[in-house]
Amino acid sequence: MAGRVVLVGPTASGKSAIALDVARRVAGTELVSIDAMAVYRGMDLGTAKPTDAERAAVPHHLVDVLDPGEDCTVAWFAAQARIALADLDHRGIPSILVGGTGLYVRAVVDDLDVPGRWPEIRAALEADADDPAGVRALHERLAALDPVAAARMEPTNRRRVVRAMEVTIGAARPFSSFGPGLDAYPPSPWPLIGLRTPRPELDARIGARFAAQLESGLLDEVRALAARPGGLSRTAAQALGYRELLEHLRGERMLSDAIDEATSRIRRFARRQERWFRRDPRITWIDVADGDLAPAADAVRRALVDPASFAPPPG
Repeated sequence: MAGRVVLVGPTASGKSAIALDVARRVAGTELVSIDAMAVYRGMDLGTAKPTDAERAAVPHHLVDVLDPGEDCTVAWFAAQARIALADLDHRGIPSILVGGTGLYVRAVVDDLDVPGRWPEIRAALEADADDPAGVRALHERLAALDPVAAARMEPTNRRRVVRAMEVTIGAARPFSSFGPGLDAYPPSPWPLIGLRTPRPELDARIGARFAAQLESGLLDEVRALAARPGGLSRTAAQALGYRELLEHLRGERMLSDAIDEATSRIRRFARRQERWFRRDPRITWIDVADGDLAPAADAVRRALVDPASFAPPPG
């Protein structure tokens, strides 16, 4: 099998630039985007999607594969990623999986058996959970149907309890039967490399990047998307920066307020990404400071060319 590396980290940390640099240096390398929003056609500026020139120079997979009126689910994305990876393996092509959507990364790297969605069942469960003792009562029901899953979560964790019940009822099989869950980190088939940037620097980069996206016409892009028949799907409409600009276009926010909120939300999202990836003990962390991407690019190249000999740099 040709070399393969997974490159992760928070938004604006330099993942795409590093992946492109390495792909140009290692002949034949192709990139697989693990990004929940880069899948949407027409959502280009706000997702920091690779340019046409970059995509002409290095093939990208899982970019521009959905209409923005469609929802993107983890299960659908994982299935598409498996198809892309199987094709790369068949052709003996080295590849870099690059992205910051943590759950999607886990679904692909660990080949998770991702349960589907049952909106009507979930709506009924959410209504039950609204009662004063609703979440605990749902947890008791879950314990009767799937004691293994119930033991893995707090009785008051509404999101996890509702999801476990939704799957148990909808799939007609225990939620726990879909695997050990996200708390387990089995050996990875490929090296995982994470980018770590000092928080003040990352915050500054996020602010500068969003300002540059606006300067390049992001508001017009959002306006055109909103004018489409049917508008944006529930998933697409929640994209970082897009949601706030949509609120401005609907007259719900001043533009300056929308920009401030979008920037703050992107920075909060970056912190959640950092926390998510820090939990994964398989990731080798590379410090990226002062815009110096060379050490990380060298690490990715070494891991891609000779995965068996790749070792984290000292410290």
